[in-house]
Amino acid sequence: MKMTAYNYRPDELVYFKKFAPKYGIDLVLEKGVPSAETIGKAAGCHCISIMTTPLGAELIQKFYDAGIRFISTRSIGYDHIDISAAKKIGMHIGNVSYTTNSVADYTVMLILMATRKIKSIALRSRAQDFSLNGLQGVELHNLTVGVIGTGRIGRLVAKRLSAFGCHIVAYDLYENEEIKSFGKYVPLKQLFAESDVITMHMPATKDNYHLINKETIASMKDGVFIVNTARGSLIDTSAFIDAVERGKIGGAALDVVENEAGLYYRNHECDILKNRGMSLLKSFPNVIVTPHTAFYTDQAVSDMVENSIKSCLLFSQGKENPWQIV
Repeated sequence: MKMTAYNYRPDELVYFKKFAPKYGIDLVLEKGVPSAETIGKAAGCHCISIMTTPLGAELIQKFYDAGIRFISTRSIGYDHIDISAAKKIGMHIGNVSYTTNSVADYTVMLILMATRKIKSIALRSRAQDFSLNGLQGVELHNLTVGVIGTGRIGRLVAKRLSAFGCHIVAYDLYENEEIKSFGKYVPLKQLFAESDVITMHMPATKDNYHLINKETIASMKDGVFIVNTARGSLIDTSAFIDAVERGKIGGAALDVVENEAGLYYRNHECDILKNRGMSLLKSFPNVIVTPHTAFYTDQAVSDMVENSIKSCLLFSQGKENPWQIV
């Protein structure tokens, strides 16, 4: 089977070269993003593998007209793809799964960093200010942590946090029995009201767009900590910034922000960021912003590449595909 892998990173290359021969794939590697200009690189292919490049209706149609019938994104999230447009024309879409340890471990790290005020400590230490005023943290065993979304990552985060002695409350549309051994499910309103720390682990959907907003923030404890390693659209950035400035939100750690597409994974060292919200968030001493790197481990990258190849192969063979969404 022939397939084209678009916008691959240098760290992915070793895994493409490892797994393509293993699965008998005739692989075409294209550094550029999938576009009208690079569509020719997929000639003779029925499947392509992409990263998180936005794919709108027009581009999906162009790939369909070129003979592509399956698009595998090397990510869990697929909100960068117009799924509705794909369905209309019969284009099939798949995502991938990868080790849950990567994001779960990173989430726990961010919770610890936020609650122990590591950003402020690091900034002061860099300026050789070793005073203690304003740096007092809190201990996890004294905190109630609200876990929103109890899929594979959310469950693993809850399990990790249980070792710290946290009181864990959780919310999900679909309850999982494993969570009940670490904490308890509660209504979302109760989770907002009771949690000292809130961590989110869910995909971006229309139903949870701006889940963290002016009204839900108002229902939270004063000084609450917010951690987001899921999707930036879960948080209303304007309302969030206002709450940080008022002291309603005591600290935050965000691996994702709204409208991050086109910014992350590129060097903007000498640029003015075209995302005012991100710039403001980065300026706060109690808000940690990292560039969507929670997933980024050697095992995760290996899994993403291998499972994208396997997904394309299963589709081409007409076999059951656990990663196929459409």
